[in-house]
Amino acid sequence: MSQSKYIVGIDLGTSNSILAYTPAELDAPAAAEIHILEIPQIIGPGSVAARSMLPSFIFLPGEKDMSADVVSLPWEKNVKQVVGEFARERGAEIPQRLISSAKSWLCHPMVDRNQAILPWGAASEVPKLSTVEATAAILDHIRRAWNFSMAREDERLALERQDIFLTVPASFDAVARELTVKAAEMAQLPDITLLEEPQAAFYAWIEASHDRWRDDIAAGDLVLVCDLGGGTSDFSLIRVSESSGELELERIAVGNHLLIGGDNMDLALAYTIAKRFSEKGTRLDSWQMRALWHRCRAAKEKLLELSDSDTVPVSILGRGSSLIGGTLRTDLRRADVEDVIVDGFFPFCDADSRPTAVQRAGIQETGLPYESDPAVTQHLAQFLSRQDERPSELPTAVLFNGGVMKAPLLRKRIVDVLSSWQDGVEPRVLEASNLDLAVARGAAYYGLARRGRGIRIRSGLNRSYYIGVAASMPAVPGMPAPIKALCVAPFGMEEGTQTEMTEREFNLVVGEPAKFEFLGSVARTNDTVGTIIEDWEGDVEPITTIETTLDGTYGNVIPVSIQIKVTEIGTLELWCVSRQDDNRWKLEFNVREKP
Repeated sequence: MSQSKYIVGIDLGTSNSILAYTPAELDAPAAAEIHILEIPQIIGPGSVAARSMLPSFIFLPGEKDMSADVVSLPWEKNVKQVVGEFARERGAEIPQRLISSAKSWLCHPMVDRNQAILPWGAASEVPKLSTVEATAAILDHIRRAWNFSMAREDERLALERQDIFLTVPASFDAVARELTVKAAEMAQLPDITLLEEPQAAFYAWIEASHDRWRDDIAAGDLVLVCDLGGGTSDFSLIRVSESSGELELERIAVGNHLLIGGDNMDLALAYTIAKRFSEKGTRLDSWQMRALWHRCRAAKEKLLELSDSDTVPVSILGRGSSLIGGTLRTDLRRADVEDVIVDGFFPFCDADSRPTAVQRAGIQETGLPYESDPAVTQHLAQFLSRQDERPSELPTAVLFNGGVMKAPLLRKRIVDVLSSWQDGVEPRVLEASNLDLAVARGAAYYGLARRGRGIRIRSGLNRSYYIGVAASMPAVPGMPAPIKALCVAPFGMEEGTQTEMTEREFNLVVGEPAKFEFLGSVARTNDTVGTIIEDWEGDVEPITTIETTLDGTYGNVIPVSIQIKVTEIGTLELWCVSRQDDNRWKLEFNVREKP
């Protein structure tokens, strides 16, 4: 937006969301200062305060849960959906009305993300939101908070009129990115640009160094960005090279989308405490477990951040209608945290280790697709081994990000593991200033860089994309034609570029229901447009399947070429272009209508 007064970076986090901003136009570029918006939110009964972080929790109160004066904000009375600190705290007491991990649900391919399904498993009388609506609710609170704080006197300063950069996990595929854009549009933020969170963290490190970052890295360095937040673990590799005497940065690899984060660790601690209760004759029900889960999060954070405390009290409501004497209490011990989290999630392992495959039950409850192996270090080993261009190369430096990585104990463990993989040589740790605020600040810096006031990381698409093409072969009874994977957009294809496979012709079914398979791979980074993979299972994974009827005469098969465009905002468009006339059909990277 050329007329925007501010560049805005929004970190839409699993646990917390943050907004950073900086003036869009400055006479002296070096004087750009990035600020954090203090976001008004309900923090207690009848109490509103501004905080630098907005907890990404939504509480859906019932008629008797709280009075109208309790759920009022400066810009809205009798709020129907409470977002933020009070939502998190109240939701820990009534978890069946709490929506958490909305961002994790947003990228879940096995549910209809446009259907009202959250809070997952809640009773029928509890109002529900879709994953897109839940994400939009958080963004809408941020928009209203900004407009209340910054634009009351001048509508030109409204958030929807600013240059907005919204962060997403590096591992988000095309569908999840499109849904993020849709959620922003629902929140009345129609013009946003997407940025990968690990890149944003690296930009924040650059910004905080005030141009001294060139003293800390050099050409030939390979920087691992290790981003562990509340719901996800994100790995990225950034290559440092030199051209014409200037350092250049390129994101050369991203990891799979791993649902391993603080949520998993909190749940593991909750099970540890539940076992303690069980040994004393008290068995917790499912909703008590959810409440304990949330209580363990707060207790864990205190133990990891405060070195002078060995125990933190944890309490949840007991069963029954009477609360008198019904509260269950115990202590979370530092030893619990070290045993369960450090050794359980960050074990020492070899560089050739892989996540343990666990035989799954034939019928599973629908829910978030958590990894069966929670060992972050083994997933890291697998990620580094997949860089087939550089099989023996390991990171020379590491940048930590995310709330989990605030704990010195966990950062040290990862450094020790990386050191054990390269004969005791420790990677340099690039010191980050504030892991909670880094992604939002980095997103704002990226906005400056796009205006020529900072260095940019070359990146492009975070994976190679493919479409399923049915093989041409004689019909065989009971055997459908095998599906080949056709590369339509390679890893690293840059924003604002497009390509068309004019040298190859394909047949497009129109006028009748047809199925389209969208596939992707973070491992195959060397494929080019037009590469066909016959045996693709393993490195190439399904993203989504859509069934649709394209405009045209029933039964027609149209010869087409395929055109791909990576938009400026970081989403993907795929077109089938007729070779007979001017007709074009857009294939939407969208969610399936049926789970």
